[in-house]
Amino acid sequence: MSKARRPLLLTAAPFVMLLFFGNPTMAGEEPKYKVVRTEGPCEVRIYEPYIAAETVVTDADLESGTSEGFRRLAGFIFGGNRTKESIAMTTPVTTSRSEKIAMTAPVETHRRTEGMVMRFMMPSKYTMETLPEPVDPKVVIRKVPGRTMAAIRFSGSWSEERFQEHTEQLLTWLKEQGLIATGTPVIARYDPPWTPWFMRRNEVLVELQGR
Repeated sequence: MSKARRPLLLTAAPFVMLLFFGNPTMAGEEPKYKVVRTEGPCEVRIYEPYIAAETVVTDADLESGTSEGFRRLAGFIFGGNRTKESIAMTTPVTTSRSEKIAMTAPVETHRRTEGMVMRFMMPSKYTMETLPEPVDPKVVIRKVPGRTMAAIRFSGSWSEERFQEHTEQLLTWLKEQGLIATGTPVIARYDPPWTPWFMRRNEVLVELQGR
């Protein structure tokens, strides 16, 4: 696999931030999907659309880029935002209203030409009209369309080598099934680093062509 298609390792360091925000786990709402094919650890899933907050980190190595991306997104959901009510106010106010947004799972990371992309799904109770706006201009809100994704699920320790190994396994399975992957593989991590290794849920996902 070329370097452009290699998945990114999400290092443990930024997830320690959750301790300081009083959030004991990353467990929470997940994107909704329907499984249409399963073989061993591999699945084909049809995902429903959802809203996401994401940020792109450029000109950074893996560890610093991951830390910076998580810092921006965590800052947004833990109060670095403005509610639509405060934005709509026409009279001067001394403070604007912000809102804490629940943490969801997984945290997703993938590469784009301009850099490393990190994404948090927003809770389904929000719409584009009701979700608070980020204060940080480097955090953007976007609608992720419904997609068909292939996934491989595994537990255990986190390392670049393990993600690479499972990415290759997933792509080999897709070839055997006559399915074509498109885009860059996505690393999805569902648990904070203090989760026992044998209980961790990790996935590599890739969108399928023409599905």
